[in-house]
Amino acid sequence: MDRITLEQAVEILLGRAVRIKETEEISLWDSVGRVLAKDAIAERNQPPFARSPLDGYAVRSRDIKGADKGTPVELTVIGEALAGHGAEAFVEEGAAVRIMTGAPIPEGADCVIRQEDTDYGERQVLIYRESGAYENYCFPGEDYKAGEKILRAGAELGPVEAGILASMGMERVSVYRRARAALFTTGDELVLPGDTLAEGKIYDANLYALGARLAALGIEVVCREWVRDEEALAAEKIYRAAEAADIIITTGGVSVGKRDIMHEVHRALGCERLFWRVAVKPGMPTLCSKYGEKLLLSLSGNPYAAVVSLELLARPVLAKMTGREGLAPQRRKLELENSYKKKSQVVRYVRGCYTDDKVRISDNFGGSGVLSSMRGCNCLVEIPAGTKELRKGERVWIILL
Repeated sequence: MDRITLEQAVEILLGRAVRIKETEEISLWDSVGRVLAKDAIAERNQPPFARSPLDGYAVRSRDIKGADKGTPVELTVIGEALAGHGAEAFVEEGAAVRIMTGAPIPEGADCVIRQEDTDYGERQVLIYRESGAYENYCFPGEDYKAGEKILRAGAELGPVEAGILASMGMERVSVYRRARAALFTTGDELVLPGDTLAEGKIYDANLYALGARLAALGIEVVCREWVRDEEALAAEKIYRAAEAADIIITTGGVSVGKRDIMHEVHRALGCERLFWRVAVKPGMPTLCSKYGEKLLLSLSGNPYAAVVSLELLARPVLAKMTGREGLAPQRRKLELENSYKKKSQVVRYVRGCYTDDKVRISDNFGGSGVLSSMRGCNCLVEIPAGTKELRKGERVWIILL
């Protein structure tokens, strides 16, 4: 099969990705980053009573008509209203109630005079300015009203949404469960950190870089394991992991070398091959299949290529599976701060660092096997296919990391 474009690859994967429908009830404390499974409908007004937005005096607006510094109006203070306590006094003609921020406005009063516009009197108070009806007056239901749909199912919850749900009295919330990923790295040359590094071996960076990235994206990594270059063993591992995982991601073994086992592994599992080889650098030798109802993404074993492929291919899939639009790669067009003179026959993604309106391509390009040069990078700079040179001042697309 000929290599396909990145856009075609993403379209194929999205067409096979299955939206997660299972739900669970969790504590509101754990809700940030989750997706709401049920509409949140208010059972009561918020606020449930008229309340004061400031410290001052609750009065009748008609009693202080014409009040100013030269001709203040004197009222009798008949009580005090505190936040968290009911308003007991009734404000009659010529009366005022000392009131604190958030306290219920007592009946009879239709406005609140801020304390700075008074003499702070405790028994008698002088009012130095007039006020219109319902000035400094928060009505019941000012935030939202009983029966109103505040948040729709499918909304991604952040700190503000958590606060809204808390204001509705919800201590637990129904959300869609997290996506579960299984992650395998392959290669006889790999050794896990902590083990002895024998001659010809390297430590496994992919397992940690990709596993940490998935976790940071809010994905539950149910399995993360290094596997030797043995087809039967790799197939068995994937078979067992598929029972718990929604998506399986592997790195290594996808080229055409003698020990590139993943082609045979996919065949042994009876997978439906979706594509092999994407016209993109790094990460061209990418093999993707459908294994039962699960997607199996086998990425390049080169660390930088694996990281880029996770961002470009896995993230759109995870966004669809979870209903979290924010998981999809976010693109922005910015001015380039420096030149890039390397030719690109296919679309290429290089390391970059952006500010508000400009982006700089990393001076330390490195190959697809170099991971350390990503330190300090916060984006991938897209270089279109057929580009001979990018010049300083040109506008380029970036993908935020």
